[in-house]
Amino acid sequence: MRAVLTRVKSASVTIDEETAGKIGQGFLILLGVGPEDTEETCRYLAEKALGLRVFEDENGKMNLGLGDVGGEVLVVSQFTLYGNCRKGRRPSFTEAADPELGNRLYEQFLKECDRLGYPPQHGRFGADMQVFSVNDGPVTLILDTQQLMETPRR
Repeated sequence: MRAVLTRVKSASVTIDEETAGKIGQGFLILLGVGPEDTEETCRYLAEKALGLRVFEDENGKMNLGLGDVGGEVLVVSQFTLYGNCRKGRRPSFTEAADPELGNRLYEQFLKECDRLGYPPQHGRFGADMQVFSVNDGPVTLILDTQQLMETPRR
C-alpha cells in the first residue's frame, strides 16, 4: 500500500458538488492499494500513519501525535499512486490493485482508522472527487508498505 500523508489545518473532499468528508487539523491521507496488499499490510499502514509524531510541541519540534493535538483524519482513495511513468508520456496503472481488492482494502483501512480511535472522514472509492486542503508546514510524507516492512527499524 502507498499513502501520501499531509499534515493539514483543514481538508475536505467533494463528490458531485456535495461535501463527502471534512476535517479540521489532522491528516489528509491519499491511499493507494497494490495487487500484493493484504489486511496485514493495511493494518500496518494505518498503525504507522496514525502513530506518526509530526505536530510541533511547545519548542517547535515535531514531537506530537494526532491524539495529542485532537487531530482528525480524511482518507481519499488514490489508485494513481501506483502510476508508472517510466515509459512514454501517459502513466500506466497496471501496478495498482484491481478495483475489487482496492475497494476492499480501502474500506478495511477506514475500519482500521476507526479501530485506532480516529473515525475517518472519507471520499468514495472510484468516484470523481475534488480534494481541498490547507497544508500545514507543509509536512507531507510518502509511506510505502513494501519499503517500510522490509526496512529494519533503527
